[in-house]
Amino acid sequence: MMALVLKLYVSGKNREAEEAVERLRRYCEKGGKEKVEVAVVDVLVDPGTAERNNILATPTLVKESPSPIRKVIGGFTDVTKVAGFLGISAGEGER
Repeated sequence: MMALVLKLYVSGKNREAEEAVERLRRYCEKGGKEKVEVAVVDVLVDPGTAERNNILATPTLVKESPSPIRKVIGGFTDVTKVAGFLGISAGEGER
């Protein structure tokens, strides 16, 4: 099984960033994703990476693998949208 490779872009260490990381962790745990690689990029610390990857807003979650590359922008509160993005059932994600 191919690993799900995600990159989460946040801006600073603040409540919104912490909540995005926590929601993503819960989605992956409850969704049964066994092989998930997650990198968190703080655009205030590493703006070059964000610029190279055309990240214009935070939080932004990028699914780098498996193809195709896809992005979800926002706080990941739309369970159906994020579950579909991660390839899990919406009932498994959050709540």
